[in-house]
Amino acid sequence: MKFFSKIPAGLMVIPLLLGSIINTFIPGALAIGGLTTALFSSAGSSTALGIQLFCLGTTLNVKDMPTVIKRGGVLLIAKFAIGTIIGIAIGKFFGFAGFLGLTSLSVISAVTNDNGSIFLTLMAEYGDEKDVACMPLLAAINDGPFLTLVALGASGLASIPFMALVAAIIPTALGMLLGNIDKSFKEFFAPMGTAIIPLIGFMLGAGINLGNIFAGGISGVLLGLITVFIGGGFILIFDRFVSKRPGYAAWGVSTTAGNAVAVPAAVALVDPSWTNYVGDATAQVAASVVLSAILVPIVTSWWVKKFGSPKKPKEGLAL
Repeated sequence: MKFFSKIPAGLMVIPLLLGSIINTFIPGALAIGGLTTALFSSAGSSTALGIQLFCLGTTLNVKDMPTVIKRGGVLLIAKFAIGTIIGIAIGKFFGFAGFLGLTSLSVISAVTNDNGSIFLTLMAEYGDEKDVACMPLLAAINDGPFLTLVALGASGLASIPFMALVAAIIPTALGMLLGNIDKSFKEFFAPMGTAIIPLIGFMLGAGINLGNIFAGGISGVLLGLITVFIGGGFILIFDRFVSKRPGYAAWGVSTTAGNAVAVPAAVALVDPSWTNYVGDATAQVAASVVLSAILVPIVTSWWVKKFGSPKKPKEGLAL
């Protein structure tokens, strides 16, 4: 534990890297079946995240919901805006072929979709219950092709299934209900929400193949850097000056979702003019998924040390 504490976001990053290394070089080790596969493979990550959302939901007060919607909404809008601005600019100036191998399709797919699992884990480690509660809002809307289609002018052909929205909210809402009925539920479940972080980190890593960084080439690495630093920097401005927050949440949302790898193909089904670009865009987005998953916890941890957060406030800084 002392070693983990010396590494930025070590409780999540170290298990994530370990899981990704095993999945890259000896994937069969995580696929032997039974309880081992259920607990230590990416197949179990959805269940673990649901448990974490429920446990952390018990800490959320009903009266905090307006704040949750504001914080989450600002992050969502800023992330969508920067991905759209960069993507459309590339399309307008360089056409379908894009710039340095990056097309509007790959940029918008990567930058507008965040990894809710990493955001949730980082907020559980550094933020407060209102930060954690932003995750269902972000996941329900920007997880998948919807915002990419909107940005490419095809929003009339996309929709968010109502039940998917409900399913994303229920674990948090149920936890919040129990926590507000009886504070003893909060005292019992809340510690589990953070205790499960290393397991979730490993599960997320077990779904990452480090080879995707090389498959995406230089353009894939560039896309990952754009997602984290240009996208994150833009979101940071809104988080600091609109939400009046320290900024750690802005960096926490500056990832590319694993589901975003499938977005280029989904967009091409709606708009076949992108079909010839799907292969390259998919590899580039996959590279951004891996690179942002590694960089964002490190950047977020560095930012927290410099500017503080609710759970790790900088001395003399009120949050």
